[in-house]
Amino acid sequence: MLNRRFTITLIARYALLAGAIGLFAACSPKQAAFTAVDVTGAEYAKNFELADHNGTVRHLQDFAGKVVVMFFGYTQCPDVCPTTMTELAGIKKDLGKDGDRLQVLFVTVDPARDTPDVLKGYMANFDPTFLALYAPPDKLAELAKEYKIYFKKVEGKSPTSYTMDHSAGSYVYDTKGQLRLFTRYGSDPKGLTEDIRILLKQAS
Repeated sequence: MLNRRFTITLIARYALLAGAIGLFAACSPKQAAFTAVDVTGAEYAKNFELADHNGTVRHLQDFAGKVVVMFFGYTQCPDVCPTTMTELAGIKKDLGKDGDRLQVLFVTVDPARDTPDVLKGYMANFDPTFLALYAPPDKLAELAKEYKIYFKKVEGKSPTSYTMDHSAGSYVYDTKGQLRLFTRYGSDPKGLTEDIRILLKQAS
């Protein structure tokens, strides 16, 4: 009789414990499932001081309240750069009214050829709100190190026909200026669109 009571008591305790665990799980906040690589908490790429194509010095905090997508490239890039910019322009459009809360930044790795006027004309091909940023050649290597991006000049047939090998992904910051995601070139734009929607909802 004693053993039976002990067993019933033990079962009841386990049932209560299981119910409590289930309740806790139901009340716990669900983690966001991003398509891009989640780099939340990274100790790099935290800020910058770069002039834009209008000559205004910019910092990351200038874009508080917006999701920022930051891409490194150059205007004479034959494929990766124009493809990425076109996709980001499409993402902004797909966001509808929330598109005003997206800021795209294009950082040139070819400041020798990408003058402010060239950069301004290049951005106009995609979206008038996109901003191009540039660092003086002597500061570009330092910036690349801070942002863990790669670039290298590849000589061409003439001194001005060179190309630039460079990293092809984009950094994504939330509305508080915190680095959150890294999206690789070639990823489905729809996935990034949904990731941006999640970051915007988290700010609401």
